[in-house]
Amino acid sequence: MLQEESIRAKEQVMLLARFKDYAQLLKPNLSFMVVFSSVIGYLMAPNIKFHQFPFKEVVLLFIGGILVTGGANTINQILERYSDKFMKRTKNRPMPDGRMGVVEAWIVAVVAGVSGAFILGYFFNPFAGILSFISLLLYAFAYTPMKKIHPIAVFIGAIPGALPPLIGWVAATSSFGVGGWVLFLIQFFWQFPHFWAIAWVGFDDYMAAGIRMLPSKEGKTRFTGMQCVFYSMVLIPMALMPRFVGMTGDIGTGICMAAGLLYLTASMVFYRKNDFKSAKRVMFSSFIYLPTVLLALLFDKI
Repeated sequence: MLQEESIRAKEQVMLLARFKDYAQLLKPNLSFMVVFSSVIGYLMAPNIKFHQFPFKEVVLLFIGGILVTGGANTINQILERYSDKFMKRTKNRPMPDGRMGVVEAWIVAVVAGVSGAFILGYFFNPFAGILSFISLLLYAFAYTPMKKIHPIAVFIGAIPGALPPLIGWVAATSSFGVGGWVLFLIQFFWQFPHFWAIAWVGFDDYMAAGIRMLPSKEGKTRFTGMQCVFYSMVLIPMALMPRFVGMTGDIGTGICMAAGLLYLTASMVFYRKNDFKSAKRVMFSSFIYLPTVLLALLFDKI
């Protein structure tokens, strides 16, 4: 009897450990932010009314988005399983640590990615499903390998990174409307200082893995800060676009402008000081900027 209980307890521990491994592959924390912007894009569509909150649709969009993003994250880890061994923050992932084989990881990636795209295509419209699958392909097979070849990977990665709000808009409207593209552009330009600040902070780790993310071949120079200033500066006039096309009101526009100014200020300090502390400030500013802007646009939706 005791032996059976011991075996059952060991099986439960092993099952829990495997569940944690799958969670590491899918990276739900990272996926949540991606899907959050997709949900905002859906709710920002003019045909979606707050007084008739589409709870079922939001849940389906969330599940589909989590699966597609998780599939892309898993493929990313499959392709980087050797270089991940050399990075402190990734060496304990399931594949570098030897806890999971490539075949099993591919099964997880395919099932998650295809299931997610199917949910978006079936319950919403084919455009949403196709666009989400294109996003997966760009992230997994264009951005991921390019990270070790050329810093243009940041530009490539910014495209699938900016598609979620457009996917949400398309899921709601079955069309590639101006509003969806405005949200795409805001998220597109936001990513450059975000990526580069992270790359600056983790420069040694990335170099050990052979990953090139900073815009200068010389590494941690002021050129990175200069580029952060340029792209964060673009976000200030971009804050006017949602108001211009009738998506949001004056309050939402004002909050977006203020968030853009704070992001720009952090980037300017980073350019001037070019040190770890200022790079980390840009990184944290990027974490604050996007949800603040998206929620401001939504709550002041016209």
